[in-house]
Amino acid sequence: MIDHRPGDLSPREPLGSTELSMPRDRVSLQKSNVCSRSYFVVVMVFVHVYIINVIALLLYVHYNNGPGDSSAVDGQDSANPSFSNSGAHPLPVNPDPGPDAMYLPRLEGIKVGHVQKVALVPNKVHELKTLSMKPLLFEISGFLSDEECRLLIHLAKLKGLQESQVMIPEGGDELAEQLEISQEEIFNLLDHNQDGQLQLQEVLTRSRVRDGIWLTPENVREIYAGLKADPDGNGMLSVQEFKKLNTNAFQQFLQQRGVEKSQLVRNSKHTWLYQGEGAHRVLRQLQQRVTRLTRLPPDIVENSEPLQVVHYQRGGHYHAHHDSGPVYPETVCYHTKLVANASTPFETSCRYITVLFYLNSVPGGGETTFPVADNRTYEELSLIQNNVDLLDTRKHCDKGNLRVKPSQGTALLWYNYLSDGKGWVGDLDEYSLHGGCVVTQGTKWVANNWINVDPDSRRQTRYQQLVSRLGGEETATKRLEELYRGIHADQNQNLHTYQDLHQNPHTDQDLHTDQNLHTDQDLHQNQDLHTDQDLHQDL
Repeated sequence: MIDHRPGDLSPREPLGSTELSMPRDRVSLQKSNVCSRSYFVVVMVFVHVYIINVIALLLYVHYNNGPGDSSAVDGQDSANPSFSNSGAHPLPVNPDPGPDAMYLPRLEGIKVGHVQKVALVPNKVHELKTLSMKPLLFEISGFLSDEECRLLIHLAKLKGLQESQVMIPEGGDELAEQLEISQEEIFNLLDHNQDGQLQLQEVLTRSRVRDGIWLTPENVREIYAGLKADPDGNGMLSVQEFKKLNTNAFQQFLQQRGVEKSQLVRNSKHTWLYQGEGAHRVLRQLQQRVTRLTRLPPDIVENSEPLQVVHYQRGGHYHAHHDSGPVYPETVCYHTKLVANASTPFETSCRYITVLFYLNSVPGGGETTFPVADNRTYEELSLIQNNVDLLDTRKHCDKGNLRVKPSQGTALLWYNYLSDGKGWVGDLDEYSLHGGCVVTQGTKWVANNWINVDPDSRRQTRYQQLVSRLGGEETATKRLEELYRGIHADQNQNLHTYQDLHQNPHTDQDLHTDQNLHTDQDLHQNQDLHTDQDLHQDL
């Protein structure tokens, strides 16, 4: 008879059977112990690795952000409880690294959509949102107040705006002769795929200039016909056909025919607002805010270009371009060319960072487009494919990878250069290609702060030392004028003298003809606006 006992789910077996089965019970228990111990060891290893990773991450964040900053913000004490206890992370202003420790801090993007809270002004927390990693691009909402935006527009109007578009200078052939470059060598440079024929895409991508006439495929075909450059009519140029043209032939042909504003590379007006000693209080504070945002040494920001204010009317645009150019061994930067100790026809702006401010919200159009943002690869000829020209912001702005709609007070910051991996400027970031979409409704006001840094750290150091010495000399104004001939210029060599940048100073009474502005006490506390003589007394 089989005996069942409480808790015993199996029939009781004879004693002999039980004794034979006991060793199997012990073996299975021992295996269970081995598995449990192995599992415990694995779990503990993972726990320790996780803890080590957390500690490493905390150390990285600590040393990357640096210790708390006690410097003043926009002229205020950063120890203000509402500022220091806001929960945001102040971006420290790094002290002058000196000639022996040249280092440029660089913001971390982390990933697209990542948001960092930063403290730039008292009693307010700004959010720094990553829009793309290539280029490294950030958006900061509410960077400027509505009152600050209106004031900047008013100051620009008082200063006076001029047409941004300037035709390319003559003398391309003379430059080629000076450099001893033959027509055949130029042809080989344009012939990207080296097939011995210049296709329309190769002509367009390599012949467009920053401030010339915007060439379209239709323009090129028209020019070929007008100049009889393509007798066989196949839409391509051979070496023999190309040799019959000079380097300015395309631009000259269109200028003689007549050019409308919509056919220009850009269609806008602009002016420059000085931000140095004696400038308006808001302009000075804006420069300090940019210094905190970029975390760059103050002297680099202060010795960069003044604030540029740009006005796009309805129909205004700016085709896709780079704010700066590649720097080769033969190239010098506009702002450091006086200390380059070399003579070269190759100059570029060396704009390390662009900070773009939207001064108004645009009812229609006017977006800032980044056509190839976060593309896997960058290929210049692929920008024009299947009759879609990604560089054309009048026709194909909606085809770009990223577009930012103008919103009053919002700022964009992006890096035009990569890092060299050693804390300084590297190669041009080709993904920083951007443009202004055509304004379809209303008008568009923007401002630009460009931070100039020479990829040659030794030249940058010599430049900083030169400007520092000029500050105490009687001839500083005249010598700074020479410096500013390059630093305040666009890449089209639309040069402005130091005197031009500070012309038309206005009194407090002049500034308040606009009823939207506030009282003299609000806008001109401590006599922020001065005469031309006052602007230069500290130099």
